[in-house]
Amino acid sequence: MPGGPRAATAVVVGGGLGGITAALRLADEGVRVTLLEGRPRLGGLAFSFQRGGLTVDNGQHVHLRCCTAYQWLLNRIGGAHLAPVQDRLDVPVLDADRPAGRRLGRLRRAALPVPLHLAASLATYPHLSLGERAGVGRAALALKALDPADPALDDIGFADWLTRHGQSPRTIRALWDLVGVATLNAPATHTSLGLAAMVFRTGLLSEPGAADIGWARVPLGHLHDTLARAALDARGVRTLLRTKARSLTPTGDGRWTVAVPGDTLEADTVVLAVPQRETHDLLPPGAVDDPGALLRIGTAPILNVHVLYDRTVLSRPFFAALGSPVQWVFDRTAASGFTVGQYLALSQSAAHDEIDAPVAELRARYLPELERLLPLTRGARVHDFFVTRERTATFAPAPGVGRLRPGARTRAPGLYLAGAWTATGWPATMEGAVRSGFTAASAALSALGRPHVHPLEEAA
Repeated sequence: MPGGPRAATAVVVGGGLGGITAALRLADEGVRVTLLEGRPRLGGLAFSFQRGGLTVDNGQHVHLRCCTAYQWLLNRIGGAHLAPVQDRLDVPVLDADRPAGRRLGRLRRAALPVPLHLAASLATYPHLSLGERAGVGRAALALKALDPADPALDDIGFADWLTRHGQSPRTIRALWDLVGVATLNAPATHTSLGLAAMVFRTGLLSEPGAADIGWARVPLGHLHDTLARAALDARGVRTLLRTKARSLTPTGDGRWTVAVPGDTLEADTVVLAVPQRETHDLLPPGAVDDPGALLRIGTAPILNVHVLYDRTVLSRPFFAALGSPVQWVFDRTAASGFTVGQYLALSQSAAHDEIDAPVAELRARYLPELERLLPLTRGARVHDFFVTRERTATFAPAPGVGRLRPGARTRAPGLYLAGAWTATGWPATMEGAVRSGFTAASAALSALGRPHVHPLEEAA
């Protein structure tokens, strides 16, 4: 208002889920926000693109019922009904090495309290022996007793801990890695016990329905770009696409100047919500104690294989595989707009050995594997076969990574960090990204003297 106090201003650098969340939270509390994104769309690494007449997600993303922050974001942008969660956890698991008729196992929960909700499923899980199933229960109880926030767990390897607790190599492959590789983007041999404990305790050992799986029934771009952009616009957020921040400079009066191509922006506060290497390059001197730590946070790739058949070859929405290089397979037919057959997407996490493999080599490897797993593919014609590659899809959850992940606050007043790679307590997931946006926005609002309530506390 003319003659009134100047509205607080913020620049959020990065339009992934962390940046979108921070921008919405700041704008909800009356801050004037400018959101910068170098790409021509929002959504970070959970996005869609066009291929002919198809809308293709760069990779299959799922969330769990325990992902309350991501569900808040879906509700906030009006998209929760487009990414529903299973009524009850049910994961079909096919073992390619078992005889036909004995390949299918299921991991599903019953309507019982923890830990009984999974007892019946584990007791009949055919991919483990009776003794291995009993051992899983003992290890799960030991895992439930751990405190994921204990920094000592960060230095312990998950596979070593599993072995000490009686888990056989087959048990690790057929159960712990089946879940862990998909959620952590690393096998147990390359995973911190702290992060693994967080995933399994929260997802499987906290609430009976915590691990129920949700996924988008529409392209990710519709959620994270179209709907997110509409929500930002409705709150008055100025969104600048194809605009990268070149530098951040503190001014003498406690404010910030953000240089972009051909212009400069001034703001009371800045949230850096970009990957760790880009953050490292933008941080002003002295903003964090050890900027080199950001560069020591490793990354892990995800490969997605896309196969379009001329007929329906899979009768269920998804399944996981054992005894095969195939990990998880999802039916993307309806969401993509494919109408002349079935579109399957194979999500291959921790794909270090394959991320740069030629498409022809991947085709020769995965089409026969799908024939082993899905007999109906054997007479089907392949309309199209292509791959999408995210070489730095997530941070690597290796032992010791916890001490490298910075918090939201920096030593520079008014500058905050967001991103799934920051110290959220979660692995590199959509949930972790949204939580980082919450934390950065909350820190900024507190420094601006804006009373606020955490969104998840409001929901409670």
